[in-house]
Amino acid sequence: MVDLHGRLDRVECLECGARASREDVQRLLVAWNPGLSGEDGAGVDSQVRPDGDAPVSRPLDELRVPDCPHCGGVLKPAVVFFGENVPRDRVCEALDAVAEADGLLVVGSSLMVYSGYRFVRAAVERGIPVAAVNLGRTRADGELDLKVEADCAALLAELVA
Repeated sequence: MVDLHGRLDRVECLECGARASREDVQRLLVAWNPGLSGEDGAGVDSQVRPDGDAPVSRPLDELRVPDCPHCGGVLKPAVVFFGENVPRDRVCEALDAVAEADGLLVVGSSLMVYSGYRFVRAAVERGIPVAAVNLGRTRADGELDLKVEADCAALLAELVA
């Protein structure tokens, strides 16, 4: 498995590249900003969005935001945002995996951007089966050998159970 667009449970420093767990940064954020946890209604909405954002009810200039413990740089979720490029080494890792795979499973992606769709193309060119679990249309619908239209988180949790 390759987390092509990164992981929301990790953060990285934009200056030195150091990594930390999102949970550790969240604990520090809450400790530095009493009431931010939403427990008293003064901080963030308890509903975190799929992109990791959460609405904040207090002015942003009042928030103390943790910085990199190594260099003081800016931390961001360790994900590729729209407009950013997937790191080349990650692309190569995924292409190598497709080159050795017996099949490709795409989970929770519309494949509308080429950064993900290229791997379906590589699998199709190799002649290996491609399956997807996704709600709604994908760019590769005509190339899939199997498509399961379901919420990927719920389906995967059910399969694990």
